[in-house]
Amino acid sequence: MSMSIWESLAVLAAGIGAGTINTIVGSGTLITFPVLLATGLPPVTANVSNTLGLVPGSLSGAFGYRKELRGQRARVLRFGAVSLVGGLAGAILLLLLPSDSFDTIVPVLIGLALVLVILQPRLAAAVRRRQEAAGGDTAHPDGGPALMTGMLLASAYGGYFGAAQGVLYLGLMGLFLHDDLQRINAVKNVVAALVNGIAAVFFLFVAEFDWTAVVLIAIGSTIGGQIGAKVGRRLPPTVLRGVIVTVGILAIVQLLLR
Repeated sequence: MSMSIWESLAVLAAGIGAGTINTIVGSGTLITFPVLLATGLPPVTANVSNTLGLVPGSLSGAFGYRKELRGQRARVLRFGAVSLVGGLAGAILLLLLPSDSFDTIVPVLIGLALVLVILQPRLAAAVRRRQEAAGGDTAHPDGGPALMTGMLLASAYGGYFGAAQGVLYLGLMGLFLHDDLQRINAVKNVVAALVNGIAAVFFLFVAEFDWTAVVLIAIGSTIGGQIGAKVGRRLPPTVLRGVIVTVGILAIVQLLLR
């Protein structure tokens, strides 16, 4: 379908907003997806077009966080492999399951992730104390099987829809990794790019795209990724955690009212 000039500008602006918020927190899909629906695109077409369009934005955000990615190559490779499997599984589920299958569980998942983000400092300290009491700091540098399983499931959700997947990643990694929140956010951007990328490649063979929407979101999200990296990297951990929680709550509200 063809978009009017005003619809095109709205999609471009939504892409910029999504790229910015995705890099800082996640949930950019909650900006772009409703705008695409408002232009008249069917839900599945809007979803897959949005997924492909946001890939350049995720890559842009990851590049903006390249300083925080230093020294995390092994971690990125491990999480990346798991996330590729989960993202592909989620993309397949999108085409197999009814569109309302996740309507109930998605707000619950985001809510749980927000609880993890809010309580992360205390929970992480408690986990560390238990490990030390058990005979020294035995923490796995990549969170161990529990985090890997959580990343797999979160990536499957990301391949399926993706709204607030960044909040899920930050909640999980913040709990199991003893690391700075900005470094964790840098890994989150790479993982999100991989999930969106593998889902988009799958959709290229089995789904119908609106290429005007894809290009506009790609351009906008690339710009937004750089904006988000500049803003997000300057936020103190407490402020960043507050932004995550605020965006997550708004995501839950929007999903419940949809």
